Amino acid sequence: MGRPSWLRSALEAAVVAAAGGALGRAAGRRIDPDLGTALGLVAAANGAVSGWRGIYAWRRPSGVAAFVLDATWGAPAVAGSLVSHVVAAVRPGSGYEASLSQRQNRHVYRGGARLKPGFALTLGNVVSGAGDVDTPRRRRLVTEHEDVHVWQARWLGPFYVLTYAVWYPLGSLAGYVVWRRRGRQGPAARTVETCSYYLNPLEWWAYSRDGRWPAPGMVSELAYRRAAARPLAEVRAGRSRSPLT
Repeated sequence: MGRPSWLRSALEAAVVAAAGGALGRAAGRRIDPDLGTALGLVAAANGAVSGWRGIYAWRRPSGVAAFVLDATWGAPAVAGSLVSHVVAAVRPGSGYEASLSQRQNRHVYRGGARLKPGFALTLGNVVSGAGDVDTPRRRRLVTEHEDVHVWQARWLGPFYVLTYAVWYPLGSLAGYVVWRRRGRQGPAARTVETCSYYLNPLEWWAYSRDGRWPAPGMVSELAYRRAAARPLAEVRAGRSRSPLT
């Protein structure tokens, strides 16, 4: 007889928490012992939650890479993801979406933390505010936009957090200046949001991967002329075509 599902989840949570904690502690101690302790705690907490829910695709290289990066280089963003879990736990109707999470190297909540109605929020490996993912558009938002942010946080590590922390205030100031120089055309908030949010290179990349550049809602005249990358839908379609077609 196989182990009960709860026991398998508990075993995976314990192993991933222990391994993640050890990796985070070792990585942080290369810089400072106190940093090692902090990263170890973050990585262990992430490992416990992620192991229990079985998000890492262990049979694929991407799953192993996701785990290692979440425990080490990407730990600063993962610290934010722990906050997302807490918000989801206390906010009614957060709705954890296992179909977009299990063995897919991320956590997805239909509700939970969010900064603006209708917009999803990705912190580390957690996507919150995904909305009605039973609809194709919201599901694609997770798989082709927010998942890009999940991997950006892993590859860029602390620079991912720093990019948003620096770009938003400077972009807001630039947006206000641009609005005035353009003769105050349209609402100031729309121009400010375009410069502080949509023109952020990380958002440009994610919207391009989602096939939505220029992004709906931005001042299109200010958009970068070209998409940052090919839409993921086109990339996947190209891979699926037979060489004979």
